[in-house]
Amino acid sequence: MNAAIPPADPPNAAGPPPESHPVTEGNEKPQEARRTLGRAVRRRLVFRTRLRQGGWRVRVAFWPIVQASLAAGIAYLIARYGLGHTAPFFAPVCAWVCLGFSQDRELRRTVEVAVGVAIGVGLGDLVVHFIGSGWWQVSVVLAASTLAARFIDRGVLLTVQAGVQSLVIVGLPALGTAGPLGRWIDALVGGAIALAVVVLTPGDPRRRSRGLGAHAIRELAVTVDLLAAGLRSHEAHDVEAGLLRARSAEPSFEEWLTAARSAREVARMNAVGRRHLAELGLLERQAVVGDRAMNGLRVIARRALAVVGGDHDLAALADLMEQFGNAAEVLAEAIGASRDLAVAREYLLAAAQLADPHVLGNGDWQVQSLVVLLRSPIVDMLEAAGADPQAARDALPVL
Repeated sequence: MNAAIPPADPPNAAGPPPESHPVTEGNEKPQEARRTLGRAVRRRLVFRTRLRQGGWRVRVAFWPIVQASLAAGIAYLIARYGLGHTAPFFAPVCAWVCLGFSQDRELRRTVEVAVGVAIGVGLGDLVVHFIGSGWWQVSVVLAASTLAARFIDRGVLLTVQAGVQSLVIVGLPALGTAGPLGRWIDALVGGAIALAVVVLTPGDPRRRSRGLGAHAIRELAVTVDLLAAGLRSHEAHDVEAGLLRARSAEPSFEEWLTAARSAREVARMNAVGRRHLAELGLLERQAVVGDRAMNGLRVIARRALAVVGGDHDLAALADLMEQFGNAAEVLAEAIGASRDLAVAREYLLAAAQLADPHVLGNGDWQVQSLVVLLRSPIVDMLEAAGADPQAARDALPVL
C-alpha cells in the first residue's frame, strides 16, 4: 500500500558536484582583488616617486633660478630707466639665456652665450633697419650672424645663439627701440649683468657634484632597504617598491656623472680649480660605479620577485641587505660632506665578508643566486668608497 521510495543517487554519481562553480569563483575573486590592489600600490608608488623627484629638482634649481630672475629684472631696470628704452625686451632675455637655471655656470659658456646673443641681435637690428624684414632677409641675417660667430670663436653655443637671436630680431617688430642698435644695446646690458653674476658669485665646482652624489647613493641605500623589507616579509609589493625606486633613481646617477665631468672640465681651465681635479675625478668614478651598482640591484629585485612567493628562508639575506644599506647610507653622508671614506669602507668590507652563498641559503639555490648577485653591487660600492678594484673583489668570500 505504501509507494516505493526511489533510492537516492549514489555519492559517486557522474557529473561535477554542485559546489564546484562557487569554489572556482571564490578563488578567482581574491586573485582579481590582489591584482587590483597591486595596481593601486604601483600607481601610488609612481606618484610618490614623481613628487620626490620634482621636489629634489626644485631644491637644486631654486637658488640659480632666483639669481637669474633677479639678474633679468636688474637688466630690464637699467635698460628701461637708465638708458630710457621703452621696451627693453632683450635685456632680461639675454640675462636669462646666459644664466639659466643650472648651477654649472662656466665663465666661458656664459661669455659664449652673451657674445652670440649680442652678434645675433646687432646684425639683426642692422638688417631690419636698412633692408627691412622678409623671407630673404631672414636667410641673409641667419647666414651673416652664424658666419660671424664661427669667425669669432669655435664655441657651438655662440653660433647657435647668434643664429637664433638674429631670427628673433627679424621676426619681432622693433617697438620702442632707441635707434637701429637699441635692441643690441639691451642685449649687451643683459649679457653684462649675467657676467657680473657669474664673476661675483663664484662657486666651488665640487659642491654640486657632492650634493648630487650624496642624493644618488642615498637613493641606492633606500632601494636596498626596500628590498630587504620585501625579503623579510615575503611580500612582492615591497620588492616591487624597491624595483621602482631603483628605476626612478637612474636620472640621479646620470645627472651626477654629467655634473662631475663638467666640473672637472671647468677646474682644468683655471689654476685654483686644478687643485680639486683629484677629488672631481673620484666623484666621476663614484658616479660610474654607483650607477653600475644600481643596475645590479634592479637585477636582484627582478629575481627576488620570483623568490619571495615561495617557501624560502630569507631572513639571513635580509640581514645582509640591511647591513649593506646602512653602509651605503654612511657612504652617502661621507660623499656629501667630503669626509674621509674610511668609515664607509669598513662598513662595506664587513658586509662583503658576509656575502657567502655557501652560508646564506645553504642548500637553496634560489637564495644562493640572490647572494651571488648581491656581491657585485657590494664590490661597486667598495670601489666608490675608495677601495682598489682588486682589493674590493678579494674582500668577498671565495666561491
